[in-house]
Amino acid sequence: MFPEICKIGPFTIYSYGLMLVAAFSVGTFFAAREAKRQGISPELIFNLTFIVFISGIIGSRLFFVVENLDTYIKKPLEIIMLQHGGLSWFGGLILGSTSGIVYLRIKKAPVLKTLDILAPYIALAQAVGRVGCFLNGCCGGTIFNRIPVQLVSSFLLLVIFIVLRFMLRRPHLIGQIILAYLLFYSVKRFSIEFFRTDNPIIWANLTLFQILSAVLFLFSAVSLTLLKLRKK
Repeated sequence: MFPEICKIGPFTIYSYGLMLVAAFSVGTFFAAREAKRQGISPELIFNLTFIVFISGIIGSRLFFVVENLDTYIKKPLEIIMLQHGGLSWFGGLILGSTSGIVYLRIKKAPVLKTLDILAPYIALAQAVGRVGCFLNGCCGGTIFNRIPVQLVSSFLLLVIFIVLRFMLRRPHLIGQIILAYLLFYSVKRFSIEFFRTDNPIIWANLTLFQILSAVLFLFSAVSLTLLKLRKK
């Protein structure tokens, strides 16, 4: 593991933070290019992704801190030590998506169409970000699993990106791509949790994130079904 890339004087460049910046940059660049192709201002996408990125990190960190409250009560300064890892995707989803939708409403932009454009590149950014988890040594798997779970997760997210991008370029219903992203991600996260050791089992031999993934899967599946029925 390589939690630190290098030191420049008193400053340390951490692999986790570096990969977060890389994830944001890669996702934003390709999302803005796709938006321009579909007649949406790239500037809107740049502003939107920045808002979602910042609010998503805040939400992810808050969710993680609440989940591990006993640890952070003992070491409160660790709350701001993002370089040590510790972000929860579900917290980022809640605050990031809420902030993004509010921004799109204020700008009177097409919400679902814009989210459809973003969806594949969110998965791509996550794929890059998971490499940061691997380098940092967080979000690991069981000792019996010799395959690095972070890289498996990154690969699966890359597959999701490819599938969603293909769907985006094909005829589709408005809202179908973002719902497909939530559906695919929930399946991925539910499955990968069986091989992780950082989240305790809380009910029916499932972790909190498996339960949340199951809820997200049902929401996405029902929403996609209703979307198609409404079209018919």
